[in-house]
Amino acid sequence: FFSFLIPFISSHPLFHLSLLSLSFILSLSQMPGSSQSMKKTIGHRGVETNTGETTYKKTTSSALKGAIQLGITHTVGSLSQKAERDVLMQDFVVVESIFFPSEGSNLTPAHHYSDFRFKTYAPIAFRYFRELFGIRPDDYLYSLCNDGLIELSNSGASGSLFYVSSDDEFIIKTVQHKEAEFLQKLLPGYFMNLNQNKRTLLPKFYGLYCIQAGGKNIRLVVMNNLLPRVVHMHHKYDMKGSTYKRRASAKERDKTFPTFKDLDFIQDLPDGLLLETDNYNALSKTIQRDCLLLQSFKIMDYSLLVGIHNLEQASRERERGGGQMGDSGGSEGAVTPDQRRPQAQKSLYCTAMESIQGEARGKGALESEDHMGGIPARNSKGERLLVFIGIIDILQSYRFIKKLEHSWKALVHDGDTVSVHRPGFYAERFQQFMCNTVFKKIPCKTAVWIRGRLGIVPLVPLFTPSFCSGMQSGRPDLVPRTPPLAGGSGDAEANFSTSSLGSTGLTSSSPLLQ
Repeated sequence: FFSFLIPFISSHPLFHLSLLSLSFILSLSQMPGSSQSMKKTIGHRGVETNTGETTYKKTTSSALKGAIQLGITHTVGSLSQKAERDVLMQDFVVVESIFFPSEGSNLTPAHHYSDFRFKTYAPIAFRYFRELFGIRPDDYLYSLCNDGLIELSNSGASGSLFYVSSDDEFIIKTVQHKEAEFLQKLLPGYFMNLNQNKRTLLPKFYGLYCIQAGGKNIRLVVMNNLLPRVVHMHHKYDMKGSTYKRRASAKERDKTFPTFKDLDFIQDLPDGLLLETDNYNALSKTIQRDCLLLQSFKIMDYSLLVGIHNLEQASRERERGGGQMGDSGGSEGAVTPDQRRPQAQKSLYCTAMESIQGEARGKGALESEDHMGGIPARNSKGERLLVFIGIIDILQSYRFIKKLEHSWKALVHDGDTVSVHRPGFYAERFQQFMCNTVFKKIPCKTAVWIRGRLGIVPLVPLFTPSFCSGMQSGRPDLVPRTPPLAGGSGDAEANFSTSSLGSTGLTSSSPLLQ
């Protein structure tokens, strides 16, 4: 019905008239003297012209951060008084609410912000999720409420606000009403998936909240932080597996810490990110399982966020004195260890390596300086890299508006290359792009081929143990095959002529032929 309806609508004269009207209104809103340009708004996010402070739905960022910390402190404290029990189906739809008057009450402290109401969604279910990831209530409170939240300036084009906890553990993101509603419906399936599979690149959700202030609802979700600020991210990419308009804008490129897209990655790293065989196989399987789950929930338009730390480049920067491992490279702000905290306990299954291996380090274990939770990789130059990855923006379901968006883009462009697509096709294209273009196995230098009395034979297999881990694990598909004799002799002789044995074949003393 939908495919029948679109051609009819697009051919109607009123449809073209409405498009002209819409473009005229947009052009007026972008005029220098318009009120929209004066407000400097992107979605619900704006900037006060007088103070320069960020606002969200006309609530200042400072007031929002204070309300978040007051609300989470209360809800976690009250939750600790409830007995531990199994999660029940009705726990996913529970909503608890508490009012915070500025003068304080019997249950809430006084504060210098405007009155607000704080809502907590599915508190028992999210307590279970936090326990599953090894997050104790006091750690959760300490991370989010002991010190001020840090606002990330490079929030993207979604119009959302992002805050990171001072210890780099958690990200708080504002979400739209439809996204929060969709997450609530997703919770039972999310609960089932986490119990079955801890090896996932999907976001780890730790809490869903809503602040009612000034007649507006501001919904927030607490998640794991994918890109640690303590690690300098030399490159950052947001990729969907699409090529239609998937290039960073000039405005984005001018930022201090830009986020590039699919076409930028293909241009910057045409040979992809090279992984050892075991890591590549684990990553591919994880992406496949995650995409299958997202497809079952009819989710699309998600992205893979990739942060790349170049160890060689970082070493050169330290030698020049122009950069340190703790500098705010792509992460906006340095992180200093908090000596007041008795034992820094990181969330389990939340680093990139843990996400693809499904194995968590012991509680309280510190990251090694070499990996810091990143996946070891190399580029085509052989430089050592650390890759930090995760699937983001999974709260977009294939609703009517998305179907309309895809159909409209398909009318003016190749429908298979646009980012918005039906979930099944989107998942397949996402997997193909990530596992074939972005990530690849490190190629093995198999052998030097020579022509001798026994035909064309390998002289010395040049396997590198660190690169070709598949050989040690008995992978027959990585064993080099002998090339056919026909038409290959010239190349073989040319290769052998450059070796130290000369170009006349092997002598009788060669250990290989003996």
